[in-house]
Amino acid sequence: MPTLKSGLVIAGAYADKVRRVLFAQLKDNIKRGELDSKEVARAAGELNRLLFEILVYKLGIDKGDVVRISVDYDVVNGSIEWKLDTLKIEAWRRIPQEEVDKAVSTITEKAEEIVSSAIEFEVGELGETETGDIIYELRHRDRVVGALAVTPLNGEALIRGAVVEPTPLILRRKKISYEGDLRDYIESNITDIMRDAENTERREAERVVRELRALIEASKEEAEEEYE
Repeated sequence: MPTLKSGLVIAGAYADKVRRVLFAQLKDNIKRGELDSKEVARAAGELNRLLFEILVYKLGIDKGDVVRISVDYDVVNGSIEWKLDTLKIEAWRRIPQEEVDKAVSTITEKAEEIVSSAIEFEVGELGETETGDIIYELRHRDRVVGALAVTPLNGEALIRGAVVEPTPLILRRKKISYEGDLRDYIESNITDIMRDAENTERREAERVVRELRALIEASKEEAEEEYE
């Protein structure tokens, strides 16, 4: 039974480390056609979502704190199955190990419920660009975690965006049809919209978020220059 080991890693980078280690360990399985790369990405995203619950919401770990993660898994009929009873987390932040173990136990007991449910997001409009794109920031449990761009197209819209937490996701392009006010539709359906987002590396998600936020910043600067 293989074991994923992150080694010592700062908490802000554990998601990418988990993803890279898993892909490295299973590269031969992918080459032989035993595993699809999308399944490896899915499994990494699933584990990272659980780790986020433990590290951020249960333990209050900061991005600069150091953690070490290990967990066994099996590859069964083209699927990766995490052996969550073997999940071990070490945290270097003067947190008693008993508290860490309790947090791990609490979340792993609810693992199936957590990973099978949609990640709930909320949106807040940041503004509209010169080209008509509406830019939103995405929040998860009051944390700002990503950004979204919506391009209206006469009763339809193209949506793209990314989030870095609770697991890095990217929505490359999604076309929707809607009735009524587009902004109301986005606010009411954001969780369903993000169901089509793909697991990705944190740095890729961060890049997309920066680019989208830069669009609205550029539009604000242009507006200020015109006003002056």
